[in-house]
Amino acid sequence: RNALANTVASLFVCSLAGYGFQIYRDKGKDTLMGLLLLSMMVPFAALMVPLFRMFSQARLLDTTAGFILPTISTAFLIFFFRQSAESFPMETVQAARVDGLGELGIFFRIFVPIMAPTFSAAAIVTFMAAWNNYLWPLIIMQSQESQTMPLLITGLTAGYTTDYGILMLSVTITTLPTLILFFTQQKRFVEGVLGSVK
Repeated sequence: RNALANTVASLFVCSLAGYGFQIYRDKGKDTLMGLLLLSMMVPFAALMVPLFRMFSQARLLDTTAGFILPTISTAFLIFFFRQSAESFPMETVQAARVDGLGELGIFFRIFVPIMAPTFSAAAIVTFMAAWNNYLWPLIIMQSQESQTMPLLITGLTAGYTTDYGILMLSVTITTLPTLILFFTQQKRFVEGVLGSVK
């Protein structure tokens, strides 16, 4: 549930940002994009303590919002959508504006359907990152009921003896959602990645 919510929210926020970076003309957008890319150099371990204190004061520990907010917008996804939007025809946007369609209407009714392969590729990458995320859920998900699958698998090896049968079964079950998502979206994933490089 948390991984799905994270994926949907990240796709919405990052695609809007990437679309805005490419479609709208502004002198400072390249500088802002450079700063976003520089933020990728900051390791998450350096942000854990201030993030935990902030989320603790906001009473977001052990919640879905607390799980997804730190990763709802990533520089990689914004850059990915921006690069993909370079191939988006500006004439279509201008024609839609002339016809009276609003900016959100252009985004949802024109941009999203045309860029569907890019959304599929981004969804696979985002879902896998959220599903396999270990460090942040370990810190913020404190109750037994809200623990993610990687945390539960780690718990299976924490005792004096390890039941490798149950461990391997758990790993297999944990892997299935990402495998199903990838194989059902494989063609669009390749198209989306190739489209972002053009």
